[in-house]
Amino acid sequence: MWKLKIAEGDNPWLRTVNGHVGRQIWEFDPKLGSPEELVKIEKARENFRKDRFQRKHSADLLMRIQFAKENPISIVLPQVKVKDAEEITEDQVTNTLRRAVSFHSTLQAHDGHWPGDYGGPMFLMPGLNVDGGWGLHIEGPSTMFGTSLSYVTLRLLGEGPDDGQGSMEKGRKWILDRGGATAITSWGKMWLSVLGVFEWAGNNPLPPEIWLLPYILPIHPGRMWCHCRMVYLPMSYLYGKRFVGPITPTVLALRKELFTVPYHEIDWNQARNKCAKEDLYYPHPLVQDVLWASLDKVVEPIFMRWPGRKLRVKSLRVVMEHIHYEDENTRYICIGPVNKVLNMLCCWAEDPNSEAFKLHLPRIYDYLWLAEDGMKMQGYNGSQLWDTIFAVQAIVSTNLAEEYGPTIKKAHTYIKNSQVLDDCPGNLDFWYRHISKGAWPFSTADHGWPISDCTAEGLKAVLLLSKMPSDIVGEPLDAKRLYDAVNVILSLQNTDGGFATYELTRSCRWLELLNPAETFGDIVIDYPYVECTSAAIQALSSFKKLYPGHRREEIEWCIEKAAMFLEKIQATDGSWFDFCFLANFSLALLLVGNTRCADVYGSWGVCFTYGAWFGIKGLVAAGKNYHDSPSILKACDFLLTRQLVSGGWGERVTFLVRTRCIQILRATDLML
Repeated sequence: MWKLKIAEGDNPWLRTVNGHVGRQIWEFDPKLGSPEELVKIEKARENFRKDRFQRKHSADLLMRIQFAKENPISIVLPQVKVKDAEEITEDQVTNTLRRAVSFHSTLQAHDGHWPGDYGGPMFLMPGLNVDGGWGLHIEGPSTMFGTSLSYVTLRLLGEGPDDGQGSMEKGRKWILDRGGATAITSWGKMWLSVLGVFEWAGNNPLPPEIWLLPYILPIHPGRMWCHCRMVYLPMSYLYGKRFVGPITPTVLALRKELFTVPYHEIDWNQARNKCAKEDLYYPHPLVQDVLWASLDKVVEPIFMRWPGRKLRVKSLRVVMEHIHYEDENTRYICIGPVNKVLNMLCCWAEDPNSEAFKLHLPRIYDYLWLAEDGMKMQGYNGSQLWDTIFAVQAIVSTNLAEEYGPTIKKAHTYIKNSQVLDDCPGNLDFWYRHISKGAWPFSTADHGWPISDCTAEGLKAVLLLSKMPSDIVGEPLDAKRLYDAVNVILSLQNTDGGFATYELTRSCRWLELLNPAETFGDIVIDYPYVECTSAAIQALSSFKKLYPGHRREEIEWCIEKAAMFLEKIQATDGSWFDFCFLANFSLALLLVGNTRCADVYGSWGVCFTYGAWFGIKGLVAAGKNYHDSPSILKACDFLLTRQLVSGGWGERVTFLVRTRCIQILRATDLML
């Protein structure tokens, strides 16, 4: 039986800054589980299998079964039911809130955080669609990227080409019916090349020499969004080395199974720019086609031969130095699962017996999550801090916090233990890193990457708890650590007043023209967002009330600029969405030959409703109100005109490609 283990790390190759607080891993123990528990787990799996094409999301039933035994509810409160015409009383609301908090408390881990599935993008560990293919995410249609990588993964795990009760055959047919795996996206081409199922000649160049360019250039990778540069950093190493794993019988078989023509007859030069229409979220503009062709035909031949080969060797060494720096400063967790496995592969390619590779291995488990739908790779090593700070704010808002002292106290301890206490070592400019001392990460202190809204929400949570009795919620965070958090927030404000995610916006928006990923848009630089900006305003406003003497003028000016940014980016219909750059960028794309233009918005959350929530909260925290702020007035009109009959709000996922709010029929996405 599988068991979720919390805050444990007895492997000698693990590193930690706080005793592994927040670490959540699944471990199999054949001795665990009563017959009744095993039957319950198998029933949960079978029920999911039966309905997997209708209900694609899991309910974390394996974790809930475990926690129901470890954290049983002492008293099950009765459900409050009201009729449509019945007046709802304050007691009924309070009892409903008490029932919700009681249940939520049973899902809290002993170190104070709330564990859970953070499955994320489906290409990390996807699920089968009815048509036999696999998509980019749980709700998505089948893609060449998802289908090819899933098919290859199953073959590597031992499935035969005709196994899986027909699933393998259907998946292969889906691939071949659409022209074969030569039409996979650039990320897929890279992975298949590493495996030996695709030739590196079929990839557009990712020269590691770009890391040797002077930082003053706007195209320097150090200016990219951290997730983008941390993925293309190890990719450039693998490309520069033309690394290929062992050619096994399975690899040779895949060369026959994935393509519509014999492997030796494939035109790899033509394959460089091929991409299935199902995957083409961001078509390459003409400028990219010219750039990749020039690098492939002119520049790469120079680097592959002496004396240009000397520069290639130097650039590979520099890239590996940056890979090791990222590994060491995240305790080998890395910023996300994609660069985690890429960095680990680079360490193995450099030296299979290296200490770096051995330090990577036990951290694989930090990304694996188990539920009734099977084991999957998470989009991060979890969302521990993020979930905990919002749980705290929610519980405090019920005015029932003192009834749930142990829950709040454990959560408070987790938040305090998860704050980043030091900057990364060395010259931060050399390593292209922002300050992090005082920040809060999305997940754990061991992960350690500072994020603007996580820091802001973390600061809001500890400030809320500092106003409550310490015998109930624990000792407040030291003022010096609060000052450190404020310093991080102030340092992350861009010149336009907005806040991006991990770092300042470091380059120009036109750099998106060079985005090589057909599957993802708006990934090259770190853009400012309504959510991050609003969270910063709210946190600084709360801090200013409790510590009016600390950097007051800087904080007030920061809030004022941030509020102006929120007003500036509000849409004409009163909504907010995750800030992008449609007008100027669309024109630029049209000029360079991309007729699809940039018609896609959205980054996270229920885009427009979520954005309106944060926009209003930020402006209110900045001192605005319904009577003196046209922005708040328009936002309220937007929400009121889109409220559903049920009283809730919701949107369709198609907002991602329509750039406007598309409502759903039922308010299941978000309640305000």
